[in-house]
Amino acid sequence: MSAWILTVEGTQIGHQLAMVLALSAAFLHAVFGALQKGQHDPWLSRGAIDICYFMMATPIAVFVLPWPEPGLWPIFAGMVIIHLIYKLMQAAAYSRGAYTVVYPVVRGTGPVFTVLGAYLIFGETFTMLQWVGVAVLVLGLFGLALYNAVYLIEDRATLRAALGFALVTGLFVALYTTYDAYGIRAAQDPFVFLIWFFVLDGLSMPPFAYLRWRKMHNRPDLLPLFLRGMIGAWVAFFSFGSIMLATRLDKVGEAAILRETSTVFAALIGWYFLKEAVGPRRVALILSIAAGAVIVEVAG
Repeated sequence: MSAWILTVEGTQIGHQLAMVLALSAAFLHAVFGALQKGQHDPWLSRGAIDICYFMMATPIAVFVLPWPEPGLWPIFAGMVIIHLIYKLMQAAAYSRGAYTVVYPVVRGTGPVFTVLGAYLIFGETFTMLQWVGVAVLVLGLFGLALYNAVYLIEDRATLRAALGFALVTGLFVALYTTYDAYGIRAAQDPFVFLIWFFVLDGLSMPPFAYLRWRKMHNRPDLLPLFLRGMIGAWVAFFSFGSIMLATRLDKVGEAAILRETSTVFAALIGWYFLKEAVGPRRVALILSIAAGAVIVEVAG
């Protein structure tokens, strides 16, 4: 598989595969966000997911795949720090605001900075029409968040703090997307990079989750939390793996834009599973997000 990935990298087949992987990552990322925001405390959900994918990835990293080349270890160190800050900010946002408000802000902040980072680091450029697509997508995302905040939120005591954490989280989405793309491109075998990401990243959040669990007066049962963590771990494998392979195969900026259609899937999940309302104006905003992604892809 690794050899085939390397042969299609930078080709038309690689471009098409990157598009499919980015859209798959979008759907799975929305599922992942809903799992973290669901019935359990977001900090505990994230800690359970991380420890589960650590346990699942470690045997593969140690006994199946070759060890990373020495030059990857400093990259891994920076990656762990960036992702830890991202997860702390995300958990803080989710614990203070509604999923359908926080999620679009997080995803709306990321694309512009990711495209700029891809230009600075990888020399990628967008056409004028692609920038129009970026603007349509971002306006749709922030419009969706604003609509949800105005019409759907009753308790506004923590809304401002939630939006602040969401903006910071979005910045770290852009940072980890470009940084991880640099890392997976530096690796000889992209799957070695991916599996070691889950091993190392899986160790950072569980201590924070455990401390939060210890301080709770009504501690939730660990078995349901662990089961959610197992499901989330599988989703994370395919979601993160898909977007990282997409950034290896094709442009980082385009993959990041396509991933932000996750908000379309998130709105459907929020409506169906979390019982959050979806009206015609929200549908129009969701369609503008999808339209922006289509413009970016077609114009490229």
